[in-house]
Amino acid sequence: MAWAQHRQLPQVTVVGKRPMRDIGVQKTALDSATLKENIALSMADILTFNTPIFVKSYGRATLSTVSFRGTSPSHTQVTWNGMKINNPMLGSTDFSTIPAYFIDQASLLHGTSSVNEAGGGLGGLVRLATLPEAEEGLNMQYVQGIGSFKTFDEFLRVSYGSEHWTSSTRAVYSSSPNDYKYTNHDKKLNIYDDNHQIIGQYYPKERNKSGAFRDLHLLQEVYYNTLRGDRLGLSAWFIHSNRELPLLTTDYADYTSFDNRQRENTLRAILSWGHTRYSWSTNVKAGYIHTWMAYDYKRDVGGAGGMQTMTRSRSRVNTFYGQGEGQLYSANRQWMFTANLALYQHLVKSDDKNIVLQDGDNATVGYDKKRAEMSGAVSAKWQPTPRLGLSVVLREDMMGDRWAPIIPAFFVDGVISRRGNITARASISRNYKFPSLNDLYFLPGGNPDLKNESGFTYDVGASFSTGRAGKWVWSGGLTWFDSYIDDWIIWLPTPKGFFSPRNVKKVHAYGLEAKSSLSWQFHPDWLLDLNATYSWTPSINRGEPMSVADKSVGKQLPYVPRHSATATGRLSWRSWTFLYQWAFYSERFTMSSNETTLSGRLPKYYMSNVSLGRVVYTRWVNLDLKLAVNNLFNEDYLSVLSRPMPGINFEFFIGITPKF
Repeated sequence: MAWAQHRQLPQVTVVGKRPMRDIGVQKTALDSATLKENIALSMADILTFNTPIFVKSYGRATLSTVSFRGTSPSHTQVTWNGMKINNPMLGSTDFSTIPAYFIDQASLLHGTSSVNEAGGGLGGLVRLATLPEAEEGLNMQYVQGIGSFKTFDEFLRVSYGSEHWTSSTRAVYSSSPNDYKYTNHDKKLNIYDDNHQIIGQYYPKERNKSGAFRDLHLLQEVYYNTLRGDRLGLSAWFIHSNRELPLLTTDYADYTSFDNRQRENTLRAILSWGHTRYSWSTNVKAGYIHTWMAYDYKRDVGGAGGMQTMTRSRSRVNTFYGQGEGQLYSANRQWMFTANLALYQHLVKSDDKNIVLQDGDNATVGYDKKRAEMSGAVSAKWQPTPRLGLSVVLREDMMGDRWAPIIPAFFVDGVISRRGNITARASISRNYKFPSLNDLYFLPGGNPDLKNESGFTYDVGASFSTGRAGKWVWSGGLTWFDSYIDDWIIWLPTPKGFFSPRNVKKVHAYGLEAKSSLSWQFHPDWLLDLNATYSWTPSINRGEPMSVADKSVGKQLPYVPRHSATATGRLSWRSWTFLYQWAFYSERFTMSSNETTLSGRLPKYYMSNVSLGRVVYTRWVNLDLKLAVNNLFNEDYLSVLSRPMPGINFEFFIGITPKF
């Protein structure tokens, strides 16, 4: 088991039917090489450089959320081994806390296709999974990374496999002062002559002070295979994170005069049982998620007061999960029927223990809520001929005492031409998204009268795959999507001085997604892989003006780029691999009015990463050596207003895989 190990394998030809489970589905799958290419990356980085969705990052090792097809982060459902891991308070997922080293399979289900897995994915769904270690015997891998800003990354995996048992233990520890330099475009300093007259100005170079982080991840998996169609499994993932939140570029305070810190302890655990036969299978899962999060803000008030606590926020989330799923094939394998039911019980307590009242006393403000969640679906898939597939899905969702109407989804795909494997796909569905707990109950500002968001989505596309055995393979696809979302929830300022969520009448999100890949083995020792994606995503507010001064109608939603693109090139020669990654985002508006003032827009930017690696094979151990250069051209950019990103930086890795 060698990290980023590349070997030339003999050509293998596989012939088979298209999976009935994926009839009409618009899916982007990330292969294992993509997930493990740079071992220090989080899933936020993987999605940035390999998919058409927009990743909104508040800085290195800080909150990273995604905008899928022009929707908000809460409109993207995220599952890990089948269990939803969206935070019930926020409705979203922080992808910066998901190390790619812990993920063995990752795929995106675009738009309508997410209904096959869960409700509420108005933009789509990100499906993450871990897999049992395939190799028998004892295996071990250790990787040490040393990088810029005194960054240290350590990775360990110990696994054991036998005929019946498989066990895997993984650990990741990352730490850094994270004090990178950046040019602060929100400040200008004057240049004076000898007579103290201003003769010029410049943007100062500053450091990302108070941005240190320490993250620990542990993942334990145990599987038992009876070899008679049954598999039992346990997966447990623990996260301990301690992160400082750095100053904004507009803040003139001394970084030593405050402490702005977020801490998190999270445990995710899943027990599973699967039973498989030729014509049917069933899976049962039970899971538990515990999350403790703390946010503390302290500031030096001067004099004898010293550091005083301004905010002391605590939240605890306990989620109990159960799911059952079954699928049945007809005797001639032309029909496939599935049914699944998932249940979640959320217990959430959130409070700020340091709210200062008018009389000077402190008070605890927050909420303590329980909410049950249910999502069930049945589907029928029909493949009358190998070239045509039809599918219908009916889903029912419940959240608390709210029931969504039946969610229908229809899918069709067909092979237009066997030459080039040209396949057309189309789908259409309704979908509903319940408000998050913070939307309903956050104090101050929660709005218990919010309506459910509802969406109507269709997409149509085509894909192809052609090539020459043992030489080259070229594939690609183009998809048009169109979504109409009613009662979109957005937080808006109120006359009382705080923000509160409201239902915007309608949002129209539409556009194009394109992808292409080429694999070319132009010499027995040389292999070239090229991959590219592009997305055009207008996401327009079509609602009615909230007031006479409302200029948001007909405008692009904030922080949604109209254009995004990625490109990856991987060149392998024997045990050497060179990788180039490129990503582009067009300008994003920070205000719903799309004003082009200095703070009203973020300019477009391009990002380039490169790496060079080699595997050294010896009798007793394999060594993986890699040098990675991030932000190769030292791009000066922002993903979020007033949150600076690092310039060019380096990291060197050495991986050790003993041969037992």
